[in-house]
Amino acid sequence: MKQTFYKYQGTGNDFVMIDNRQLLFDKKDAKHIGFLCNRRFGIGADGLILLENHDTLDFKMVYFNADGNESSMCGNGGRCIVAFAKFLGIIEDKTSFEAIDGLHHAVIEGDLVKLQMQDVALLEKHDSHIYLNTGSPHHVQMETNLPELNVKEVGAKIRYGEPYNASGSNVNFVSKVSDSIFSVRTYERGVEDETLSCGTGVTAVALAMNHVGETDKNQITLLVEGGELQVSFENDGEGYKNIWLIGPAIQVFKGDLS
Repeated sequence: MKQTFYKYQGTGNDFVMIDNRQLLFDKKDAKHIGFLCNRRFGIGADGLILLENHDTLDFKMVYFNADGNESSMCGNGGRCIVAFAKFLGIIEDKTSFEAIDGLHHAVIEGDLVKLQMQDVALLEKHDSHIYLNTGSPHHVQMETNLPELNVKEVGAKIRYGEPYNASGSNVNFVSKVSDSIFSVRTYERGVEDETLSCGTGVTAVALAMNHVGETDKNQITLLVEGGELQVSFENDGEGYKNIWLIGPAIQVFKGDLS
């Protein structure tokens, strides 16, 4: 039977989006999900997202990486599913939904979706990088020549190296533009390549740059390969709370899965 899908993108981070409220999609078929995300043989995407019913909230988000495996939180995917829920008429301009890392709130203002992320209490500062979890694990390190960096090669070595090994970490390379603007390039595990944008990644970068004193601002602009995102937050001296990821979420096209 045919199943309708939609393609969404948030600053170039793109997703196959499916309304799975009738639970017709086989979530255990990782090979099929990987095929759908394949850019040469399938639809092509950084991940696949299912929108499902929830007993008490507006909906539930189920996210799979491009390799077909269910994964940790995806920030841009979270913003795109909010736009998708509005398109479906499930919500209007505000929502509360469940993702793999728990409850999220979001607000829609025009083409911008503002997604509240989980609080972050622990940031590990090392000599060469900062490590933290913003719904997904992230390694953040500064680079002096970001445009020339081979993100796939260098990122893969870090992602599979000590101390991450098989479980892996996303890897973010950062260059400071000003006190409130940073350029970011990201290697994403599960995609196993550089992506044009990573929502949990830019969130990690904003918090990490504040944590190490590269900025004292509480709203940061992140320049990614696919556009521009903002992250706002509160630093209460013990960690970060009231964290919001802000950026566009656009429907690109729809089609049918045969």
